Amino acid sequence: MEQIKEVVTVEEQAIAAKAGAKKLALLTTADKNEALLAVAEQLDKDYEAILTANDKDMKAGEEKGFDAAFLDRLKLTRERIEDFANGLKEVVELEDPTGQVVSEWTLKNGLHVSRITVGLGVIGMIYEARPNVTADATGLALKSGNAIVLKGGSSAIHTNTAIVKVIKKALQKTKVPADAVQLIQSTDRKETAKLFTMKEHIDVLIPRGGASLIQAVVDSATVPVLETGVGNCHMYIDKTAKVDMALATFLNAKTDRPAVCNALETLIVHREWLEANKDALVQALRENGIQTHGDESAVELLPDCTPATEGDWTDEYLSLDVAVRVVDSVEEAIGHIDRYGTKHSEAIISEDDEAVGKFMKAIDAAALYHNASTRFTDGHALGFGAEIGISTQKLHARGPMGLPALTTYKYVMKGNGQTR
Repeated sequence: MEQIKEVVTVEEQAIAAKAGAKKLALLTTADKNEALLAVAEQLDKDYEAILTANDKDMKAGEEKGFDAAFLDRLKLTRERIEDFANGLKEVVELEDPTGQVVSEWTLKNGLHVSRITVGLGVIGMIYEARPNVTADATGLALKSGNAIVLKGGSSAIHTNTAIVKVIKKALQKTKVPADAVQLIQSTDRKETAKLFTMKEHIDVLIPRGGASLIQAVVDSATVPVLETGVGNCHMYIDKTAKVDMALATFLNAKTDRPAVCNALETLIVHREWLEANKDALVQALRENGIQTHGDESAVELLPDCTPATEGDWTDEYLSLDVAVRVVDSVEEAIGHIDRYGTKHSEAIISEDDEAVGKFMKAIDAAALYHNASTRFTDGHALGFGAEIGISTQKLHARGPMGLPALTTYKYVMKGNGQTR
């Protein structure tokens, strides 16, 4: 059984993770899968210890007055821990993204060249009060040949500590080094911030949470950052949109899970469609408890609409509120999204091929939808299996980041004495 090294500082944890990553690179797919199944089994066995720790975080959160949505993300149940375990089992079934020959060729001099996928190395994961990320990110990292240094929010410190303790307990029985998983427990922000500049130990940072968290990491980091995006998502209902389809996709995008990043925040409506279908839209809004905040035209046409401020256009509600903008053309809708969109997920509901074509070509976002809800911007929904986050940037990865996004590649040359 492997002995877990006692580490104290963030730098020591990063060094230990890097050593773990070196060992991971030598393991087979079977070795990694065996480890993930061992972790899943241990989570099922030790769920009571995790729930006990979670109770401490929940009580502290309630005392601090955290809102219901925050507490819901923080709270664990027996069923949610089972979901952690089942998620790891799903990752086991996914194809190993490492060791794949992406391309190969032989030069005229006989030198054989292969481009082969490998893990990124050491991932630094910074996230807020979402204990599920602790298990999910660890599983994805290990399967893709990466060590991981986890830094969860202080509000979930007891829960995350308990989960990582279970993970390490399981890994000690496998070939995957337990040091490949590290949890920063320090609440000293200066100590934690060191993680952002340890280029010699950390290969990439992935922040997952609200806008302020992501921006803080981007502003401070010298380590490369894979940004997971804030979702100020829009849906444009064109004048040709079918009424039933428009209402159904809008309601799904807004009400299915309002607090997630692919939920709808702004509804852009063509004036002709709204004037013709105002009563149906108002009924849908009222029946689903949706509060509207709109421009002058929206306030005039929708009886329950309050005047929108600049913040209504720029910020995520993460609630059953929606901003409403009335436009006279697809070009005007595109202009609004260009100004306020966060390059996450944008949708158009339309039967006009020309309008759809303009929208798809002009909008700069990771995910675009025609006649569908934005809620599909998700690794599971798109058939990737699990995801570590949704990237809104353009370099290395974009959109839902599954296992392949956690790899890079190396060139391997084989010769018989060639010189240049």
